[in-house]
Amino acid sequence: MERSYGWVVVAAGGLMGCVAIGAMFSLAVFLAPMSDETGWSRTGISTAMTIDFLVMGVAAFGWGALTDRFGPRLVVLSGAILLGLGLALASRASSLLEFQIAYGAIVGVAAGAVFAPMIATVTGWFEKRRSLAVSLVSAGMGMGPMTISPLARELLSTYDWRTAQLVIAILAWVLLVPTAFLVRRAPASMANASGAAGAADPGMTVGQALRSPQFIVLALTFFCCCATHSGPIFHTVSYAIACGLPAMAAVSIYSVEGFAGLIGRLLFGLAGDRFGAKRTVVVGLLIQAIGAGTYFFVRDLGEFYAVAVVFGMAYGGVMPLYAVIAREYFPMRIMGTVFGAAAMVSSLGMALGPVVGGWIFDTYAGYGWLYIASFGIGLGAVAIALAFPPLPSRSRAGLQVA
Repeated sequence: MERSYGWVVVAAGGLMGCVAIGAMFSLAVFLAPMSDETGWSRTGISTAMTIDFLVMGVAAFGWGALTDRFGPRLVVLSGAILLGLGLALASRASSLLEFQIAYGAIVGVAAGAVFAPMIATVTGWFEKRRSLAVSLVSAGMGMGPMTISPLARELLSTYDWRTAQLVIAILAWVLLVPTAFLVRRAPASMANASGAAGAADPGMTVGQALRSPQFIVLALTFFCCCATHSGPIFHTVSYAIACGLPAMAAVSIYSVEGFAGLIGRLLFGLAGDRFGAKRTVVVGLLIQAIGAGTYFFVRDLGEFYAVAVVFGMAYGGVMPLYAVIAREYFPMRIMGTVFGAAAMVSSLGMALGPVVGGWIFDTYAGYGWLYIASFGIGLGAVAIALAFPPLPSRSRAGLQVA
């Protein structure tokens, strides 16, 4: 029963990630209608997303430490409540600053309570199928563009942006608060069984972990990976509209990218279990860089779909594997804090894309330089990932815990 409950935690994490991350990323769909109705600049609205990522990263570190100390249930329940609150307040904002605070700060704190804590929690429930389990949780997060964004577009076809955003806030409360009570940490016997072989030094402290070469390379790779895909993810809907595509068709590109990310998470999760997470990450990062750069050349819907499939599979597949690599290097008892710290660094990369992309559009009346820059940063991520230190030796006795 204890072993099988790990899959309940996976399912709960997938649903919570879908709603939380999907609601946050739905701002891409609100971008044009909000700018047209309020007169706020796209750079200003996009800055809310940048604040989201910055706050989410810092919050993830704090939430991760709280997860290690008090368990994940209290953390994700707090995040569920804050997510609905932030969206509701943002829908009532009377100024750009109010919107940036509500959507950026509060929603960012809420999202930080879901992503890193749930990923870290799941790594304690599994050993041999760890890559697949973590990828399934991440797959739920990847379904956000397939669910919340089309819902937002449909709501916007009937209501103004404020009403549409309030509806999403209420939906977040209805779905996430009950689900949070299903989440719990792995029993100590299971966490210790997987942890004994997972870290080079089971007695490692948080300070030692954060100063280690393993963490530094992991965090830098995570940063560059997110800096590569954050701009294309956030601005491709607006880019497609600028290329002459209808709004619903443009949003469908976002959904195709999200669906491809879902498939990528499953495929890369299986590949990580079979070939090793490090090797799989390097290959995925290279594909991601090429996909980001290829967006520069596309113009019609078919071309957008083709690139969205490749790009979505790559970035979606790579993201969950950072937690798997971290679990190989560091003991479970500090996993929430360590992965929260890595997520904090990665959020700085995510923060670059929305605001830089908005600035590029406002300055050059186009997104071309965004995709060129993303390609270059993507190649940098590949180079850093090649410097991952060797994994600690692994004793296989008693590793199958789920």
